[in-house]
Amino acid sequence: MKMEIKSQEELDSINQTSPALLLYFYNDSCAPCVALRPKIETMVSEEFPEMRHSYINAAQFPELSASNGVFASPTIVVMFDGKETFRVSKYISVDELAGRIRRYYNLIFS
Repeated sequence: MKMEIKSQEELDSINQTSPALLLYFYNDSCAPCVALRPKIETMVSEEFPEMRHSYINAAQFPELSASNGVFASPTIVVMFDGKETFRVSKYISVDELAGRIRRYYNLIFS
């Protein structure tokens, strides 16, 4: 399931109710953000069906990005059991990201 997050309250609620969550911080004027988004959506839906993925527009909600320590686009924050497990920024390999997620995902959902 994917959705746009617009407030810290929404983010906290989703994080508390999701055993696995991928947050995608992006900016519409960032070409890598736009190009990477469909690849991330495909990866999550095909390889990690139990993982929720949500999007945060860093340009529209700079306070939300800053309060989560995100100062570059794109940034992906992966959370398991309500805790940040890892994050990647700028130059993101979808294959490497999938490998890192798979390690934790299989512990929870296998």
